[in-house]
Amino acid sequence: MPAYDFERYLNVRSASAPSFGPDGDRLSFLMDTTGVPQVWRLDAPGEWPRQLTFEEEAVSFASWSPERDELVFGMDRGGDERTQLFRLDGDGETVTPLTDMPEAIHYWGGWNSDGSTFAFASNRREEAVFDVYVQGRDERGDDAELVYEGDGLLSPVGWSPDDESLAIVKSHSSFDQDVYVLDVETGELDHVTPHEGDVRFTSINWSPDGDALYLATDEGADTTYFARLDVETYEIETVDDGGDWNVESVGVDEDTGRFVFGRNVDGYTELTVGELTGETDYEEFPTPDLPRGVTGGPAFDDEAERFALTVTRSTDNTNVYVVDVESGETQRWTDAATAGIPRSSFVKPELIRYETFDGREIPAFFSLPADAGGGADGGAPVIVDIHGGPESQRRPSFSPVKQYFCNRGYAYFEPNVRGSSSYGKAYTHLDDVRKRMDSVKDIEAAVEWLRDRSEVDPDRIVAMGGSYGGFMVLAALTEYPDLWAAGVDIVGIANFVTFLENTGDWRREHREAEYGSLEEDREFLESISPTTNADRIEAPLLVLHGANDPRVPVGEAERIADVVAEQGVPVEKLIFEDEGHGFSKLENRIEAYTTVADFLDEHV
Repeated sequence: MPAYDFERYLNVRSASAPSFGPDGDRLSFLMDTTGVPQVWRLDAPGEWPRQLTFEEEAVSFASWSPERDELVFGMDRGGDERTQLFRLDGDGETVTPLTDMPEAIHYWGGWNSDGSTFAFASNRREEAVFDVYVQGRDERGDDAELVYEGDGLLSPVGWSPDDESLAIVKSHSSFDQDVYVLDVETGELDHVTPHEGDVRFTSINWSPDGDALYLATDEGADTTYFARLDVETYEIETVDDGGDWNVESVGVDEDTGRFVFGRNVDGYTELTVGELTGETDYEEFPTPDLPRGVTGGPAFDDEAERFALTVTRSTDNTNVYVVDVESGETQRWTDAATAGIPRSSFVKPELIRYETFDGREIPAFFSLPADAGGGADGGAPVIVDIHGGPESQRRPSFSPVKQYFCNRGYAYFEPNVRGSSSYGKAYTHLDDVRKRMDSVKDIEAAVEWLRDRSEVDPDRIVAMGGSYGGFMVLAALTEYPDLWAAGVDIVGIANFVTFLENTGDWRREHREAEYGSLEEDREFLESISPTTNADRIEAPLLVLHGANDPRVPVGEAERIADVVAEQGVPVEKLIFEDEGHGFSKLENRIEAYTTVADFLDEHV
């Protein structure tokens, strides 16, 4: 098989975030052809797409007006996550700043029904709290009307059909939200999800009559299900329980009651398409004819006759498909390039389960290079790539990084250790606060499983991960130093105390719910922090970070690199001055991951 350099793999493109224009015959989407995601447009499947934005920074979303030939898109500066909103003509000729307050964050809340007004949440007034604003499409900056002063992390998620109310989500943590209905005229806020304990309420949609919200929740259950929430009585009724798996996404067209919901089945998306025939009754349509993988969306057209969504899988980069609601027939609208690398060369993972220290079965995806032999030929080096979150999940989606390393002869192991999402509420909470290090024990068990495989060289096992996954890398290196040939920490947490002290004010309470509080758990958090135990690290370490990271401040990278270097362990550090929590610019991704490859070539 031909070998391709890292730059080639990082030039594999993706198309995402589709949105139909007001007449249903135009489709916008984000594509990273220029190196960062920009807004593109198609008027028919397979046509040459038209680029609408030409910014140096990554565009985070784009939403068509329901009535006019224009969109709103969001963009920050240098990865600082202080998203600003802009209006874009449908032909791309004019970009108009709408917020123009670069020190504040703006969360998009959607257009009203005629596209004259939009909603957003922002921390303009106080950095730690988000207020709700509405703004006319021709208004700018301070013209926005503050309609509700918040006291936490609030996000508007949609206008009611009569445009009199907004659905608002208040997030206490990744696994606990509350939903409110805000009267835009009076500012009255009605709490419609009173509950005890941790309950998720996500993917929120208004019903056609405005009497209810359709959403995904795990109220009274271990997994999330498709539900109807009456906004007058607060009663929650099940539309579909999703079986043994999480309902991860719900999209409802508020005019017709047509819907799409997805179940997360061991990381793969299984879609159900239907139309409401009563409050919780529905007629089911044929299952869309899509590749088996991971989907994102959906976005309905103006008549809800079709919906657009993205599909990706391990052997296919992300592209936009359009589905006929009633027939399930699909068309692929985009053709994001694979940089000339044949799709047939991409490696498909095996879904496996391994036993960990307490007898639980841990799911993981395991990919072997095409020439993996083992036996007398010796085994392949393997990268254990640990996801962030921690309430996230490694899924069978396309990864150019994984495909590069498989092409170069590495095996690739992606575990969903305890605390990962989509395996039920109980599993998600198995790593909370004082149980944090149990998830690191799951990584040790993964290495023991790998060592029993003849295809793997037990002396060449690498830990790699980003964000919370970076903490897991560092913790694995401190707790089990003899297992690792090298470690790669990308924008990772090195000390929970300094992380919580220095993360964005708006995030602190949210993160303390997962990790523990500075007031009550400081001593424990210090004791498990990698900087505290860095003298145990023996494997060479590479640390990468963005200088503008508002989530895990760059000081975490500086601190762990300095402490480990003092032990005489080989350490390399690479900081990008124009990046934040990850690397959005192509030239930076190329430098970052080429550095990773060179580092592993040297030490592994």
